Amino acid sequence: MRRFRLWDVQDVAVFLSIASYICDLAGAISIHSPQRSLTRSVQEDVFFSVDVSSDGLHTIQWNFMSGAVSRTIGTWQPGVFTNITVDYSSRVQSYDNGSMGLSNLRLQDGGYYVVTVTETEGSSKDSGFVLKVNEALYEDLQYLSVSALALAGVAALLMLLMWLLDKAYRRIVAWRRRRQMPEANATELQPL
Repeated sequence: MRRFRLWDVQDVAVFLSIASYICDLAGAISIHSPQRSLTRSVQEDVFFSVDVSSDGLHTIQWNFMSGAVSRTIGTWQPGVFTNITVDYSSRVQSYDNGSMGLSNLRLQDGGYYVVTVTETEGSSKDSGFVLKVNEALYEDLQYLSVSALALAGVAALLMLLMWLLDKAYRRIVAWRRRRQMPEANATELQPL
């Protein structure tokens, strides 16, 4: 009588090899980010902080998506090449760890940012960020109110200075008149 075996030694070896390979693929690329949702104001800078690690040589690509708009920001391979698109060339700073800095934000920059890390073997991993860009209305109003207060303070100081100068001028004029007037007993009136 023959015994039925569920697993053969070769089957277990193949299974362990495949499981090990899948685990290696899953852990081959790692993207770590401390913050995935960012809020900034117009004309500020933002830093998309990521820490990319992989077993082999990898390429980093950043893409922007908002509504119907989807465009590539840039692609770089740490220490090898950097290719930032023309639309972003003056505002993007790329880093070897996968991070990206975007300066002088505009309202249109609000949306989803996706970093894709691709190894030369073909495996890849994505990570996304949400950026909300606010208009700086509050800051503008604050700036205007502080400016108005400063101008009102300067105007008050100028008015006080003008008042003091007017008082000094009147005293000097009165003093000169008293000096030029002859004494009352030295003046004689002539009869007509």
